[in-house]
Amino acid sequence: MIRHDIRKDFPILFQEVNDERLVYLDNAATTQKPRQVLNALLKYYELDNANVHRGVHTLAERATSEYEASREKVRRFINAKETAEVIFTRGTTTSLNWAAQSLGDVVIEKGDKIVISQMEHHSNVVPWQELAKRKEAELIYINLTADGELDMDDATTKIQPGVKIVSITHASNVLGVINPIKELADLAHDAGAVMVVDGAQSTPHMLVDVQTLDCDLYAFSGHKLCAPTGIGVLYGKRAWLEKMEPVEFGGEMIDFVYHDHSTWAELPYKFEAGTPNIAGAIGLGAAIDYLNELGMDNIHHYEQELVKYVLPKMQAIDGLTIYGPKDAAKHTGVIAFNIDGLHPHDVSTALDMEGVAVRAGHHCAQPLLSYLDVQSTARASFYFYNTKEDADRLVEAILATKEFFSNGLI
Repeated sequence: MIRHDIRKDFPILFQEVNDERLVYLDNAATTQKPRQVLNALLKYYELDNANVHRGVHTLAERATSEYEASREKVRRFINAKETAEVIFTRGTTTSLNWAAQSLGDVVIEKGDKIVISQMEHHSNVVPWQELAKRKEAELIYINLTADGELDMDDATTKIQPGVKIVSITHASNVLGVINPIKELADLAHDAGAVMVVDGAQSTPHMLVDVQTLDCDLYAFSGHKLCAPTGIGVLYGKRAWLEKMEPVEFGGEMIDFVYHDHSTWAELPYKFEAGTPNIAGAIGLGAAIDYLNELGMDNIHHYEQELVKYVLPKMQAIDGLTIYGPKDAAKHTGVIAFNIDGLHPHDVSTALDMEGVAVRAGHHCAQPLLSYLDVQSTARASFYFYNTKEDADRLVEAILATKEFFSNGLI
């Protein structure tokens, strides 16, 4: 169970926006940071600020110890076999770009196939498009069902021998749907393909076990799970990471530099060129400590209860269309919607006047919105520090917005 006083850990929530109490519902874009994470960042910069790995003085050793302790926290958090399988990156986008560039060079040849889905974020579309162009491979999309879920019959048809990479989001940033990654990984492996997963929208909201999922690579960002921006993770099975070449070069990632060639450091360091985001990694470790204290299963259950509470209220609003599964049990805290006759940006602006922060636009998922035959949507996304009162404020603000644009009154 999520403790009732959880909001006090998040100082940013205690403010007014346009003379209204802030209701922050843009958590799919980025989450707020608890004091425990802010304090960890302050402690590092006030007491331990030094570069990692190379120095032998006290500050460097303390910084290195904290940095590598965070790597171990990530390992346990996603149940990787060893810390060598945990690479720190700038975020999900960087992780997926590295996967496409490095893994692509290992496994993709002319005429091979890469499979993604219609619901992918641009970060899980564009790198594979570029790989397909570079290698003269074919990019194939799995279609969706009428409710916006992944069409597993279509997936079974398309994930066949000749497919070398399958890359699918664990949870959609627009539809809120959770995909059956283990089933997809089984299909991929049976076809001889590598399974890559975009975990940006799943890792903050549910228990993730990369060994149970049996994915080969898994990417996620820290800023979507209460950690700072600019830090993320690429998990990879050791066998694949050893085959893959680094895509950035410089200090830290080398073993020895000769005049005409270089050799790489052992995993995971061969992928981590230059001075890393030390504070970000330490902040990520603090965020993981915080989430573990709450319990990922508790977070997932709480968010589902919130969606179960608010979804029927939104569905009852005349002229409001919701995209994605109608069943709250199949939903994350993401709810994308449109109001008949209103542009999503107008809706978002009007909701902001009520103190309710939501997203509006294509959500970096233009192929999906094209598939849905819409140009943009509004999107409310909940996290564990949101409440049923926040949900009611969203509904009230939507109704007030409709009233305003109908009659010019709020």
